[in-house]
Amino acid sequence: MIQKTILLLLCHLCTLALAAQVNTDRVLAIGRNALYFEDYVLSIQYFNQVIKAKPWLAEPYFYRAIAKLNLDDLQGAEEDCSLCLTRNPFLSQAYYARGIARQSMEMYEPAIGDYTRGLELRPGDRAMLANKAIALLQKKDYTQAESAFEELLTAHPKLSLGYLTRGAMYLEKGDTTLALADYNKAIEIDPYYAPCYGNRAILLYQINRPKEALADLNEAIRLNTRENGYYINRGLVRYQMNDLRGAMADYDQVISMDDRNLIARFNRGLLRAQVGDNNRAIEDFDVVIELEPDNYMAYYNRALLNAEVGDHQRVVRDLDIVLKQYPNFLPGYYNRSEAKRQLHDNVGADRDYWTAVELEEKNRNGQLAVNATASSSPNPAGQSAGNPPADEENTRQRSDKNIDKFNRLVVYDKEEEQKQKYQSEIRGRVQDRNIRIDLEPSFILSYYEKNHLRQDAVYYDKSVEAFNVRTPLTWKILITNQEAALTEDQIAAHFESINNYSAKIERDPMQADYYFGRAMDFMLVQDFSEAIHNFDKVIEIDPSYTLAYFNRAVVRYKQMDYNQSQTTHDELYTIDIQFGKGNKPVTSSPAVNDLSAGEPGGFRRLDGHELIIRDYDFVIRQNPGFVYSYYNRANIRCAQRDFRAAIVDYNEAILRDPEFAEAYFNRGLARLSMGDANRGIADLSKAGELGIMNAYSIIKRMTAN
Repeated sequence: MIQKTILLLLCHLCTLALAAQVNTDRVLAIGRNALYFEDYVLSIQYFNQVIKAKPWLAEPYFYRAIAKLNLDDLQGAEEDCSLCLTRNPFLSQAYYARGIARQSMEMYEPAIGDYTRGLELRPGDRAMLANKAIALLQKKDYTQAESAFEELLTAHPKLSLGYLTRGAMYLEKGDTTLALADYNKAIEIDPYYAPCYGNRAILLYQINRPKEALADLNEAIRLNTRENGYYINRGLVRYQMNDLRGAMADYDQVISMDDRNLIARFNRGLLRAQVGDNNRAIEDFDVVIELEPDNYMAYYNRALLNAEVGDHQRVVRDLDIVLKQYPNFLPGYYNRSEAKRQLHDNVGADRDYWTAVELEEKNRNGQLAVNATASSSPNPAGQSAGNPPADEENTRQRSDKNIDKFNRLVVYDKEEEQKQKYQSEIRGRVQDRNIRIDLEPSFILSYYEKNHLRQDAVYYDKSVEAFNVRTPLTWKILITNQEAALTEDQIAAHFESINNYSAKIERDPMQADYYFGRAMDFMLVQDFSEAIHNFDKVIEIDPSYTLAYFNRAVVRYKQMDYNQSQTTHDELYTIDIQFGKGNKPVTSSPAVNDLSAGEPGGFRRLDGHELIIRDYDFVIRQNPGFVYSYYNRANIRCAQRDFRAAIVDYNEAILRDPEFAEAYFNRGLARLSMGDANRGIADLSKAGELGIMNAYSIIKRMTAN
């Protein structure tokens, strides 16, 4: 899925003048709201309306293409970009988006043409230069790719990802000297980006420098503790260094994070068999076979292990499956013969034995066909990032189906990993030296939320529970900071709900609950202006309606966030932290909460932040126990870089809820931004303890020096 920063880039670079009527402008704007907040299905419905009304406009086709890219509808995105460019052939970002779609569909030549045309309109554009270079590399046109990388790095000499990708190209060509120089340069530019070390480790392993490869993988894991590939690769390096215990620990770690990881399961099964832990090795191969029923290597290894533990019936069953697939596999017949003999099936045992003898004779005479089936992928020279080269004596690629390699450790397929790596770079964002760390999001009252990674996370407030008991709305509201995009059925339901509330309001225009319900619907379909207007009406009718103040503040911030995204690349909910030495306190901006909460405006115009903070002030005054208001207000103050005031609010939230993980996490980031490393790390440690795993990655980075 395309990263949000590319979406920001596309939207930012395409602030286009529309010659449409106000209504069409408004629908397009709401669609862009939905697109920005990653509600792609909903955004497409809005763009469809604009296209139906005014099919000659280029912009709605472009934005619909972006939504389709995010939904991995690559062909649909390509078609929409073409429709856009038919109407406006000078929209550079449409060439960029179509290039991404075509490149992702492996249509490299047309993608290169799109990037070339886009660069004519926007010379020196970093993203298009990078993608053009990668497309040439994927096309195996190394000469042109090298020229494209040279152009990219001349224009953007601090782009570590450019050196990283060019290094992968040199490694693919077999030029380890130039590859190592580029990896070293990438690390010099960005020493806190884990793939730099992960990629260099591959090269160091390939040129037989395993100790240095191990050191790089240790550093990659220090910087990114959740990347399975680094542990799998370190397990391989440790195995080659005869550190079986260390290799086993790495595979244990991968399986603890992803118990369905086939490579880790298979490799751990082999290592367990090697140290005589047969029963647990069988358990690993059981899982592999359950997840991948055509993994004949796993069947054969399990058969050998069952022979060791004396379960000869299972040996025969597994070998039946293997020999049906590989009818010329000599060891299979010999082992099945022995298992049948143990089961007193002497006739079957003799049949298998003499079959093996006959095949062995044919093999000596060169009459025996090979056992292996063709590998599912070719074996190009070089090696992709995240995957050490397969040692011919000890490893095999996952797609290699040669049964004779049944007892070799599995590594990632070279071509597939290369493809995934380049796809990631096409769609990923470039890391700056100052690592940009996202705050945990603010909370909102909604009807829906994403599935939580933290299964024990429960967000509760008695005032919200009392509101739901009163049941004034069609759906039960909940407190969440993980909003879910709407399905098509939900979108239809909320548009219908808007109509229903409008009819009720006509009959009873002084019922605040009706306006609140309609505001919730408008909020969910990303029509922020109408949502705020309806929350205003709620407060006008009932000035004590605290939940309306709370959600109005959240929606106002959403609207401000989107508006700012159209004029700047900076994201409001990020904090810049210089890791390592030299963190200096940041001077706080003046406090902005010195106005009387609840008053209509005073003698000066309030800016957006002040209006939002006034709403949170009111909620806190009316309901001091509502911890989410302190937390959200703290996030706003972080956006203003008023970290001291933010910390005060996070303190209040934690005082009322000592298990508030998000508050610890964000307070930790605020303290780090103030140069208070010790207490910042302590907060992040507590957040990690409470379930926010990203905290540990940041701690690793902070303590790297």
